[in-house]
Amino acid sequence: MGVSLTTPHLLRAARGEVVDRPPVWMMRQAGRYMKAYRDLRDKYPSFRDRSEIPEVAIEVSLQPWKAFGPDGVILFSDIVTPLPGLGIDMDIAEGKGPIIHSPLRTQEQIDNLRPLEPEAALPFIKTILQALRSEVGDKSTVLGFVGAPWTLAAYAVEGKGSKTYSIIKNMAFSDPTILHQLLTKLADAIAVYARYQIDSGAQVVQMFDSWAGQLSPQDYDTFALPYQQRVFQQIKQTHPDTPLILLVSGSAGVLERMGKSGADIVTVDWAVDMADARARLGKQVKVQGNLDPGVLFGSKEFIRDRIYDTVRKAGNWGHILNLGHGVLPETPEENVAFFFETAKQLNLAGVKG
Repeated sequence: MGVSLTTPHLLRAARGEVVDRPPVWMMRQAGRYMKAYRDLRDKYPSFRDRSEIPEVAIEVSLQPWKAFGPDGVILFSDIVTPLPGLGIDMDIAEGKGPIIHSPLRTQEQIDNLRPLEPEAALPFIKTILQALRSEVGDKSTVLGFVGAPWTLAAYAVEGKGSKTYSIIKNMAFSDPTILHQLLTKLADAIAVYARYQIDSGAQVVQMFDSWAGQLSPQDYDTFALPYQQRVFQQIKQTHPDTPLILLVSGSAGVLERMGKSGADIVTVDWAVDMADARARLGKQVKVQGNLDPGVLFGSKEFIRDRIYDTVRKAGNWGHILNLGHGVLPETPEENVAFFFETAKQLNLAGVKG
């Protein structure tokens, strides 16, 4: 990759350097709220095509970069993308999310899973990440993107998204031995996948444990946290300098536990006040977030006030400005542009109020 003379803004903040303003990007910044994406979707109706054909995925990943100049450019992908490499057949239905054709319910199915070999199973990932690094250079930070063991297990066992998680919870609470074997295999595969992304050009990796917020704290400690730790420990063994971010949807009740995961940066959702999150996580944990995505439907004055409020509460160290979750599909593009413009004009000395 060559040695960079100037380290990108987000990477410096993620490493704990003091910066003049918080770096800013948005989860789901490449996607349905952008006309450019919808036009491309008409041409490539399959999500797997859009995320696995390199030139298409590169174009989608770069759409928000070209439009808004965020400090982070994230690989356009899905958390289930590596599953076929383990022998788990899947598709991604438009508007419905992942579909697992033969949900994992038996010991035999889990025994038959194979280790992930990313170069053989996912060669497009390297092509995409190398192209993103080449395109943005030192002007932005390229982020990789993996799912967490609990969330991938939930998809693999349920067969699709769920409102109740009753099938995987049935397994967790009545036959946990099988589930722990599955979680272990998934954790090891995710660590391999994350390392492959870093070797291919990802400078920061975010792990999405989207469904871990559906667990009670004691079950989070059994089925989510140990496997988040297993992934992060393995990545750190080989790539100790790559910052790692953890997101859990609906995480207000498990925020302190997220701080014990081994992640360098914890994504905070909007159900927690940022000042409270800072107090709960302690001074050593960096944070990302946490505007309500719905704020972007408000007036420009309202958006500006909420950005200032969040940045002031987060303080002048270890904060990446973001939404508390993904940008919503109907969000006006001009409000997204205003969000980025306002964020990039911030001076931390000027928002202390």
